[in-house]
Amino acid sequence: MTSMWKVALLAGAAWSAIAGVASARQQAPTGDSAIAVDQVVVTARRREENLKDVPVAVSAFSGEKLERSGGTDITVLSQTTPNITVQTARGSNSTLISYIRGVGQQDPLWGYEPGVGLYVDDVYIYRPQGAVLDIFDVQRIEVLRGPQGTLYGRNTIGGAIKYVTKRLGDEAAAKVRATYGSYNQTDVLVTAQTPIADTGLSIGAAYALYNRDGYGKNLTTGAQHYNKDVHAYRLSAEYKPTDALFFRLAYDKVVDDSNPRHGHRETLPTVGNYPILGIYDTQAGLGDQNHVETRGMSLTGEWQATKNLTFKSITANRRGHTDTLIDFDGTPLPTLDVPATYDDRSFSQELQAVYSDENVQGVFGLYYMNSQASGEFDTIAGNLGVSIADGGKVSTRSFAAFFDFSANLTDKFKVSLGARATSDAKHANVYRFFYLGATRSPYQGGAQRPILQTRTNYTAQKTFDQFTPRISASYELSDDLTSYVSFSKGFKSGGWDMRGDALITPQTTQGYRPEIVKTYEAGLKGFALDRRVSFSSAIFLSKYTDQQVTTQVVVPSGIASSVDNAGASTLYGAEFEANAKLSQHLSGNVALGYIHAKYDRFSRFVPAGAPNPVNPSQTLATGQVVNVANLYGFQNTPRWTGNVSLTWRGDLAGGDLAITPMVSYRDSYQQFEQPLPLLDQKAFTLVDLTAIWTAPGGRYKLALTGKNLTNEKYRTGGYNFGAPTYNNSVIGFYGPPRTVSASVEVAF
Repeated sequence: MTSMWKVALLAGAAWSAIAGVASARQQAPTGDSAIAVDQVVVTARRREENLKDVPVAVSAFSGEKLERSGGTDITVLSQTTPNITVQTARGSNSTLISYIRGVGQQDPLWGYEPGVGLYVDDVYIYRPQGAVLDIFDVQRIEVLRGPQGTLYGRNTIGGAIKYVTKRLGDEAAAKVRATYGSYNQTDVLVTAQTPIADTGLSIGAAYALYNRDGYGKNLTTGAQHYNKDVHAYRLSAEYKPTDALFFRLAYDKVVDDSNPRHGHRETLPTVGNYPILGIYDTQAGLGDQNHVETRGMSLTGEWQATKNLTFKSITANRRGHTDTLIDFDGTPLPTLDVPATYDDRSFSQELQAVYSDENVQGVFGLYYMNSQASGEFDTIAGNLGVSIADGGKVSTRSFAAFFDFSANLTDKFKVSLGARATSDAKHANVYRFFYLGATRSPYQGGAQRPILQTRTNYTAQKTFDQFTPRISASYELSDDLTSYVSFSKGFKSGGWDMRGDALITPQTTQGYRPEIVKTYEAGLKGFALDRRVSFSSAIFLSKYTDQQVTTQVVVPSGIASSVDNAGASTLYGAEFEANAKLSQHLSGNVALGYIHAKYDRFSRFVPAGAPNPVNPSQTLATGQVVNVANLYGFQNTPRWTGNVSLTWRGDLAGGDLAITPMVSYRDSYQQFEQPLPLLDQKAFTLVDLTAIWTAPGGRYKLALTGKNLTNEKYRTGGYNFGAPTYNNSVIGFYGPPRTVSASVEVAF
């Protein structure tokens, strides 16, 4: 109840200010177009539309708005967007974990599919490694909440995040920005573009360097802990030979050499005498080498065949490689050390035909993707005297055909209908070998030695077919208000557990089925108070079936992993967002989300030798399926989320000064389905402040940014291996502490 009141107060404070505008507006002259919010254009349905007219719950953030929020990467969306969690994975700086409306995927292991789709210029980012995109050279970011299976396909059952970069245009320009801040933060951004004579060709480049000392230290090795060492660049060329033709070739690369994050021990070890450390410190002994590299190339072509018909082609190739270390026990001992390697590649081709006239708008498309994700990791279990090598690969060929069309049945009433047919053909190789000796296996560069025991070694293949429809109806209540209702379906593809131990869980070789989400939604969007306020609101009900849940249980022979289609659940909630122009100098934003997520059924396989979750005092003699729906809850799904910000803009020394304080709130949430008081996060509030001064003419810009000014301590993830076998290892990972930075930008 306290959480509810806190969020209600946040929203109430913002809307008290907006209500004040209504009173003031009655005394001000009407028709003052200078005091009005801007129209927002999005491409949520693969075509340009005003946000008010889109029957989908969409949040849109321009590059300027993201700058005012002080965000440096897309994890800032967790603060600004209702019912969403976007954060870095537990042991990495650049692996993305995303949840929207309670649906996502926490485990970034190869073979597992994300539940939230990430797109860069309509190119699907297949794997989460290297997907924590830094905000540079961005035009806007769109967040689509709810299943997007019709237009965006597989693995968008929670929603989709669209990262839209800036087009080059036909004018020469350049920009340099340098930032220095807390923990020796040193960032550099350089962008440049130029047309080539009168050929219709333009070329551009952007380079970003992000460096920062760690928030803590590895007291065993002396290395920085939670540091940042990332550089990224993007090259592009645009060619427009005629008004009807447009081509764009783009290449991007991100390299992350930040040290691995081993986390913080939340419990004292059962073996050894170790002090209690700061939350950003560790005593991990596995090492400090970490390397993540992703790169991709895409070619986009557009041909406007007629006034109403445009054809579009998107061809893309992406690759990624990761070498990382995770010390799960957080001590110098090799109690639970995991060196790991990941590789992925994907090729995709999408063809679209986009049609639009006064009465009908829509898109028809074909999609093909050929991808492969592979990897290997060791579990070095010092107390057992063994090293466990898990590895394999999953190859996927995905075909899809889709359409989504809207028709104006009257001047005010519009109906949209869409559907997608998808076929995922998958082939998997999975192995799990035990080696004697608590050192790296031969797969991770250890000494060559015979396999002690083969636990898993199989090849499997399946095809997962799915039909995902969408239907919506919208009605314009007035020129400023649009209401809508919709139904949508999405699915996340099935697969196999890459950690599965066939001796403990024989069913692992059968794999797991796709999970399905069906969502019913109603919304109201538009403008109020003579267009001084724009807002969008939605209520939703989702039925979630065949959920894929990863559980890992400590057993005498090691760790038993199981990916189960755990059962079914019901989720419902509401979302509200608004932008308001309070006066000529003052504007405000508010976002509020509520979600109630509850399992209707959770059927979990518990292996022999493990405690019965329903009766922990009982150890199961044989493996059993147990219904734990009343004991478990949703992970990464706070019941309430809220955000309020105000921006004051005025003249200073002939330039423009914008000051933006922002307060964001997240209710308490679980790190895993099973409640874990040592790791689960209590409700917390973040306070940020940015001040940006732009010189006359816009050539120079100065910015001061403060993040987490109250120095809130909050967990973003964890691992739970709290058993004597693994030295009572319960590890927590924390969000950034208070930081302050200043930047200087020069445009040419």
